[in-house]
Amino acid sequence: MERVTLLPPTALSDGWIDPKYLPAGKDKYYIRNRQVTEPIGGWRHLRSEEIERLVKNNNTASSWDTLWVTEEFNPSMIKDNKFYGTVRIGRVSSGALQYHDLRLPVGITNSSIHSCDIGDDCAIHDVHYLSHYIIGAHSMLFNIQEMSTTDHAKFGNGIIKDGEPEAVRVRIEIMNETGARSVMPFDGMIPADAYLWAKHVDDRQLQERLADITQRTVDHHRGYYGEVGERCVIKNSSIIKDVKIGTDCYIKGASKLKNITINSSNEEPSQIGENVILVNGIVGYGCRIFYSCTAVKFILGNNSNLKYGARLINSIMGDNSTISCCEVLNNLIFPAHEQHHNNSFLIASVIMGQSNMAAGATIGSNHNSRTNDGELVAGRGFWPGLCSSVKHSSRFASFTLLAKGDYPAEMNITLPFALVSNNVSADRLEVMPAYWWMYNMYALARNAWKYRTRDKRITRVQNIEFDTFAPDTMEEVMRARTLLEIWTGKAYENSECSMMNSESAAHIGRRLLQGDRKVVDSLTIIGEGMENSRRPVHILKAYDAYHAYGDMLIHYAMSCILKTTDNRLRTTDEGLHPDGNLLSVVRCPLSVDSEARWVNLGGQLVKVSDLDTLRQDICNGTLDSWEAIHHRYDELWARYPDDKQHHALHCLCTVLGTDTMTGDLWLQALAHEERIQRRISEQVYLSRKKDHDNPFRTATCDTPEEALAVFGKVEENSFVNQVREETLASIRKIERMRDRL
Repeated sequence: MERVTLLPPTALSDGWIDPKYLPAGKDKYYIRNRQVTEPIGGWRHLRSEEIERLVKNNNTASSWDTLWVTEEFNPSMIKDNKFYGTVRIGRVSSGALQYHDLRLPVGITNSSIHSCDIGDDCAIHDVHYLSHYIIGAHSMLFNIQEMSTTDHAKFGNGIIKDGEPEAVRVRIEIMNETGARSVMPFDGMIPADAYLWAKHVDDRQLQERLADITQRTVDHHRGYYGEVGERCVIKNSSIIKDVKIGTDCYIKGASKLKNITINSSNEEPSQIGENVILVNGIVGYGCRIFYSCTAVKFILGNNSNLKYGARLINSIMGDNSTISCCEVLNNLIFPAHEQHHNNSFLIASVIMGQSNMAAGATIGSNHNSRTNDGELVAGRGFWPGLCSSVKHSSRFASFTLLAKGDYPAEMNITLPFALVSNNVSADRLEVMPAYWWMYNMYALARNAWKYRTRDKRITRVQNIEFDTFAPDTMEEVMRARTLLEIWTGKAYENSECSMMNSESAAHIGRRLLQGDRKVVDSLTIIGEGMENSRRPVHILKAYDAYHAYGDMLIHYAMSCILKTTDNRLRTTDEGLHPDGNLLSVVRCPLSVDSEARWVNLGGQLVKVSDLDTLRQDICNGTLDSWEAIHHRYDELWARYPDDKQHHALHCLCTVLGTDTMTGDLWLQALAHEERIQRRISEQVYLSRKKDHDNPFRTATCDTPEEALAVFGKVEENSFVNQVREETLASIRKIERMRDRL
């Protein structure tokens, strides 16, 4: 425990870096001087009349010789201050600064300034302790209790400075509560970096290389000053310690900001509001953190929000996300996450983006043992319904919707776009595959548009796939079709279930699912390995889901082809093929290999083979910095449209049962896509129309006119009309492609 000690007066101005940590020939300000750009005309000492004016204005200094100013210095604007150590002040004019309703004169009053650099025309008033900061021009600091920087400041980065023990290094313990998957944060870290690091915890060489790269990302020398960028406003705040603040940032009423970096710019300003506590973290560009939020050991992605008392601890949250009123601990959250309700909990999870946590959802907070070693992984589009309770360890395919319920055991839901329900009366888990496609097309179609529209980022480091139908979800769909074939075959040959192997069961199930639905509907189809219990898992509407999955695959494939090859198709003797190297993909084998396997890397979809190469190149030193690793992400993203089209053709060949697309098969695929496009447009309209036709929706209205004024007409819904227009455009493309055959 540290105790109060008595120091000599000189310690107020001379204490900073222990001399043993200074390089030979360097003084304690050598890093500070690198951080500050000397003004035009340079610094100068005070003139005697300026010192006299400062003294008359009730200013004191440990030494007037260490107070430096520029030629444009107005001492009459400096009043009732105490200066210690080397303080440099830029231009001081007789004007004023205004931000919203706060209007302050340029100058410094009633403040204690210790070894700081203050830019041109700043307004600093009632800052009771300002120590070792570089303040950008035209910034406003008003009514701050303590604002200081230590010589070992790391500004939220997970590094250690000269002479520090490993124990002081900040690590973020994501994905579970044991710390086994912890990562070292750094300014610029994105979910892709965190997932690469935490997921492959068994690769010791990779772990060592990433730790070394991160330690080298930030200079290990002591003596960096805190920074406040130009045009910042900080007012009515208590403690700001070891903080680096970008330009145009607005901080009002913060309780405690310690060891953090707040990225902010003129184009993407960040804001910190009342009673906020932020410790050991990185705040991205364009973030908003308001109303009594607490974040400890965290990274907040660009264009994200914490509001209304949210608690974010030991977690990394991706871009374009919002968390309000809830508790989020030990998580890695990919971009476009929404969680708004005071009584929701998200604990020890990987949530892969485009997700929404409903009120009362307790995800991962229920332990099944006396240890805290559980984990939960949910693919894109995870949506637990009201009052859902889920235990560790569980895994969910993409776009899983959990109905309201207390789920008593761990789950492994392998069927994407599914509705999962806990049927208490029948004591069974029920899973309806492809639910979104069959019953809520409006929400499904709107998904990608919604997240693209909300992506206001200017600084885009994390590449994000917003399309609902993409390689990750379609690989899950293909695996789900195989599982439905196996389970249907076993249900049909129920008496021989224990004797049948998966191959023979799949053959029987495929024949049934592609045949008469009456037979399939009469079966009790049991999902295997989906819940850690002895009770059955019933698969609902397997026949409809199987064909819905097939339509998804065709729609995904043909959408990609129509989008990127509208003007690149040619007819050959063997049929219609895209130009260039896509011909080999048309002939791709139907077996799933490493080229057809994909991983969601923080929001960016990457082939497993490319991820393996990335890991190897990190381990062998080819990629020796996070900048180089991010450049590799960008290279893969540049290749992604072609890789995605290759994969789309692979899916098309698979669902059509061929390895070569002939002219007749192209015609068949085009006919399917036209049918699917028309169905999507119709179902978007009908699923929205159900809300308008529901008599209880308008029960609060006394007249039809009132209901119309409140809810409008479904025919005037902008998204419904947008889908109709897009459908017509797609059909025109289909017709052009058909004409070329």
